[in-house]
Amino acid sequence: MTDSKKINPQEYGFATRAVRAGQERTSEGENSEPIFPTSSYVFASAAEAAARFSGEQPGNIYSRFTNPTVRTFEERLAAMEGAECCVATASGMSAITATCIGLLRTGDHIVSSRSIFGTTTVLFENFLGKLGIATSFVELSDLAAWEQAIKPETKLLFLETPSNPLTELVDIAALAEIAHRHGCLLVVDNCFCTPALQQPIALGADIIIHSATKYIDGQGRCMGGAVCGTHDVVGDAVYSFLRTAGPTMSAFNAWVFIKGLETLKLRMQAHSTNALALAQWLEQQAAVERVYYPGLESHPQHALAKQQQSGFGGIVAFELKGGKDAGWNLIDATRMISITANLGDTKTMITHPATTTHGRLTPEQRQDAGISDSLIRVAVGLEDMDDIKADLARGM
Repeated sequence: MTDSKKINPQEYGFATRAVRAGQERTSEGENSEPIFPTSSYVFASAAEAAARFSGEQPGNIYSRFTNPTVRTFEERLAAMEGAECCVATASGMSAITATCIGLLRTGDHIVSSRSIFGTTTVLFENFLGKLGIATSFVELSDLAAWEQAIKPETKLLFLETPSNPLTELVDIAALAEIAHRHGCLLVVDNCFCTPALQQPIALGADIIIHSATKYIDGQGRCMGGAVCGTHDVVGDAVYSFLRTAGPTMSAFNAWVFIKGLETLKLRMQAHSTNALALAQWLEQQAAVERVYYPGLESHPQHALAKQQQSGFGGIVAFELKGGKDAGWNLIDATRMISITANLGDTKTMITHPATTTHGRLTPEQRQDAGISDSLIRVAVGLEDMDDIKADLARGM
């Protein structure tokens, strides 16, 4: 049943890998990747079963941690990120959890950007803290602060770049040098850019985190996550946690993500084009205090974004004059745009971060992360730009 035409991803360009990598046809000769909705697998003998379970022989064992459809997704995403391997999980948050629990133990320490998804902050402080794993939070772009926060027990440096929701950046290559000099792993959440716009491993990062729920799916259909990195780190420690704890990606969701990867580059280019146009328009609106988007020349890290990204992404944040009331009024005035805290969809979505994605943080934590009551986040979709502008203008 081995497919003689399974490609070597290293021989092909990014767009080809997005369409072809990881696929291994069955004896049926299918052109599109199949879904394997099975919980278990039949072994030829007791000896083969024993060899599979012990790891002496590769192959399927149980779909909690081995499934052909999930494996195709893992191999394809790894090829697109330039990673040795990938472990797929049930959600983006379970990808972060699997990474931390798989690699850390009581007494270890994380240095994290404070400009991260609110739920990630809660995970680090409320739950990893219970396990005796401490976290220090620093300003994302301040390299000196990162180095100063590292302790002898520090094992991971964690960040999003661009960050959620203020699209702040850090110099990945420079931070990787700091991490490695201190014997730490650099973990980058690449959700906003995806490998279509940014490949942190090529810049020195060790581990890439994804919420496949977002742009990898691209149409808001399924939950999923992924961890990309080396065989020694991700393929061993993170995979072992998945095998034992079971935050498993379903075969159907993996198939949806596989199809999403095929159009990822085209969609990210279109999202970036629309987002830049919207950000430029927002800067001209009298009701808008400030716009956050790496593609704008007014963004303090615009030059860095051009250096380490091939596009600026689909997330635009802006502050309105008038605080929370003005923000809620704008959101409620929209007719077409979806009021939801998700992102990465073909549909444009709008949310008020201080009361949704970062609502579980304390006021002090939100202030430290720069999440003001007047901040609005728009995940720019693929509708006509004139329609997106007109819908936002209703609340201006």
